Amino acid sequence: MSSTPGGTRSSQFKKLLLSEQLEFICEAHNGLSAKIVQEAGFKGIWASGLSISAQFGVRDNNEASWTQVLENLEFMSDATTIPILLDGDTGYGNFNNMQRLVRKLEQRQIAAVCIEDKLFPKTNSFIKGDAQPMADMQEFCGKIKAGKDAQTDPDFCIIARVEAFICGWGLAEALRRAEAYRQAGADGILIHSALSVPDEILSFKQEWGNRCPVVIVPTKYYATPTDVFRQHGFSMVIWANHMLRSAVAAMQKTARTLKEQEHLLSIEDKVAPVSEVFRLQNAAELQDAEDRYLPRGAENTSAIVLAASRGEELRELTEHQPKTMVKIQGVPILSHIVDAYNAVGIKDITVVRGYKKEAVTLPNLTYLDNDAFAETGELDSLHKALCAQKGQAKDLIVSYGDVLFNTYIPQALCQEKEDFVIFVDSDWQNQSSYARLGGFAECSLPNSKKAFNAKVYLKQLGNTVSGERTHGVWMGFLKVSPAGTFQLQTILPAILANPANRKAGIPHLLQELLKRQYPVRVLYTVGHWLDINSLDDVVQAGNF
Repeated sequence: MSSTPGGTRSSQFKKLLLSEQLEFICEAHNGLSAKIVQEAGFKGIWASGLSISAQFGVRDNNEASWTQVLENLEFMSDATTIPILLDGDTGYGNFNNMQRLVRKLEQRQIAAVCIEDKLFPKTNSFIKGDAQPMADMQEFCGKIKAGKDAQTDPDFCIIARVEAFICGWGLAEALRRAEAYRQAGADGILIHSALSVPDEILSFKQEWGNRCPVVIVPTKYYATPTDVFRQHGFSMVIWANHMLRSAVAAMQKTARTLKEQEHLLSIEDKVAPVSEVFRLQNAAELQDAEDRYLPRGAENTSAIVLAASRGEELRELTEHQPKTMVKIQGVPILSHIVDAYNAVGIKDITVVRGYKKEAVTLPNLTYLDNDAFAETGELDSLHKALCAQKGQAKDLIVSYGDVLFNTYIPQALCQEKEDFVIFVDSDWQNQSSYARLGGFAECSLPNSKKAFNAKVYLKQLGNTVSGERTHGVWMGFLKVSPAGTFQLQTILPAILANPANRKAGIPHLLQELLKRQYPVRVLYTVGHWLDINSLDDVVQAGNF
């Protein structure tokens, strides 16, 4: 059973019911309205039968089954921490149904139930109330006793609602029934009236005295000053259906306006912003939970594609376009790259253009131009791209505009939390163009079963790595965390300040990271990529 700093929800409600001052609870009919009621400062919630039926779009005649009501209550209970008093109609059947109802309410941390002495299926009290028959008093007493016998929580409350005034029986019958229900074990009496003045309920309270708490619902006699209720010693006031009615009025007005005007201009500033809906839904809590429990996804990852060079090795294919726009199976290389990123959820993609930049015009990409591409290299393009980044800090994947890859590559990179992560192909001997990248890699462990569950790090990278120390070839992918990006903002200018590094590439950056003792995590793979560096590679790419 759930408890809060104020005790269990049932104990909280019982405290309200027995309070020496007048207490107030407010209607709610679903999880959202229940949370709004709690945030308004109310200490309890009235789960109105009328309102719950209405939000289902059915009549208040037990057309919504009791199990549907229970399911709705569960959402209300989950959304709040204050006690809920259920408008339980007639108990949804006889004594047996009442017992099961109480057990199921306790399971859902519902603090109390109110049942009325009319026949099942019930009819709302304000629809020809004086023509409605009342339940047999003794049978109703048995229902109360059965509910009290079924409860396991000593603080769970059963409120007996007396409908004698509604049904036209008068004060004597109201008192007779209320006393019988009190003796049967009811924790409180709800006395109801359809008059626009409080005369009936005041006369009842005067005769009743303080035998047990009395609850009222001033829906009809709303003009009565609240101090009158205080002076007569009532225990609790229920604001019974006004959350629903206010919502209905607002929705009707909005729907009419939309139909008439066919635009949103006149209503947008009169409705709650979507952000407020998200807040009430605890969207932030879900985001925190996703960060804790789910594998890191690509939602907060961006990509930079370095595609400024011509690719002279492809000869006439790049006479009028850069290598990244050479078509593979009728589609530019860049399109294949973008599709692979998009497939794992990476939509924020910046492409650094240079040679024949006007030919690179694919949609939904951010373009950055390195007009000095002929005199500069990859690091200059990367530095320009990093300087141009705005907004929320994200993980970043840097790749080349002429390297095709399987979606496994960005997927795996997105799972890693370390600042710098690269991919190394341990089957490097079978890569035809590995030498161009200058990326022979010596790692802390070779690719083996031993390395499978271990964290592997880069020890050195470059063409000077000896054959016996070579564990693979760098594939042209670098993942950088937001913290890593911050570090690069300092490291890159320092590298580029040396004129000898004007044409430096990513391998130079990786070597500098190692020199500065930044750990570079290595992920191993076999294949899943293709560096297009020759006409033969273009042909091979058709089968990638």
